[in-house]
Amino acid sequence: MDYKLVDNLYSTDIETAKMRDGAGKGVAELGAEKDDVVVLGADTMGSSRAKYFAEKFPERTVQVGVAEQNLIGVTAGFAYYGKVPYAFTYAPFLIGRPWEPIRTTLCYPNNHAVLVASHAGLATGPDGPTHQMTEDIALTRCLPNMTVLCPADYEQARKAVKAAYDLEGPVYVRTAREGTEAFTTEDTPFEVGKAQVLREGTDLTVIGNGYLVYRLLQAAEQLTSELSIEVINLHTIKPFDNDTVIRSARKTGKVFTAEDHNVVGGMGSAVAEVLAHHAPVPIQRHGVLDIFAESGSSKDLWKKYQLDTEGVVHSIRNFIEHVSRL
Repeated sequence: MDYKLVDNLYSTDIETAKMRDGAGKGVAELGAEKDDVVVLGADTMGSSRAKYFAEKFPERTVQVGVAEQNLIGVTAGFAYYGKVPYAFTYAPFLIGRPWEPIRTTLCYPNNHAVLVASHAGLATGPDGPTHQMTEDIALTRCLPNMTVLCPADYEQARKAVKAAYDLEGPVYVRTAREGTEAFTTEDTPFEVGKAQVLREGTDLTVIGNGYLVYRLLQAAEQLTSELSIEVINLHTIKPFDNDTVIRSARKTGKVFTAEDHNVVGGMGSAVAEVLAHHAPVPIQRHGVLDIFAESGSSKDLWKKYQLDTEGVVHSIRNFIEHVSRL
């Protein structure tokens, strides 16, 4: 399938953009089309990018202050009264702090609301471990009724928040603080629950979400002379696209996953759970290795924790060597 990615996909001068900008502008565009959309924030309207909506529709914007549990309670209240609320703030404070209200007031009654997190993963950078949320996918995908989306770049974040409007129940949309490669376009299709095979291959399946998808594409290109790599963008972790992942695993016989999240409970764990039942093949999960990281620039953290392209390539080679010895 032609996903209409940028023409200079593997160029060193590919443009970067911030996913949180895409999400914020997407909700602002949605607000012009849908009168029932309301936006709520917890003292982070600017940095979470809820400001784009707030500037256009102040009468439909609610600032609750630094009170994230109340943020979820008010969000649920709007949902009960027929609105479609979008709650914005940083990932650790949107998911970690008010997890129980999310479970009880959104997931249990299956209220339709959208939680839009910026500052997820190590891409948060110098704010340190208190702000580098690497457990949010695990915390949300275990909740019944919850849809979990992790877009790969600016355009996909814009499309994800708009698509969330038409879903049922609570939806979590995960974005990042740092600018990352903008490799999809306005014409690139996006369908919730449908994984995207961005590159065909026969020797190895690599599956990623968030900005790691682009690094997997780069890694596949760098390793062309050694391996034929199939690259899958698993932007929807829940509901999980069993068919696409199982079909690819059976074709290549090996699966490598990459994510800016703890390897415990994240996207890679979801892949492992599905393959254990339907297509048991060797699998390597690449990500944050069950640790709290350090403060530093995003670039330095990506290098130290092997979330840059070089780290991904190194880990893929180690995995292939390990599998060859089995």
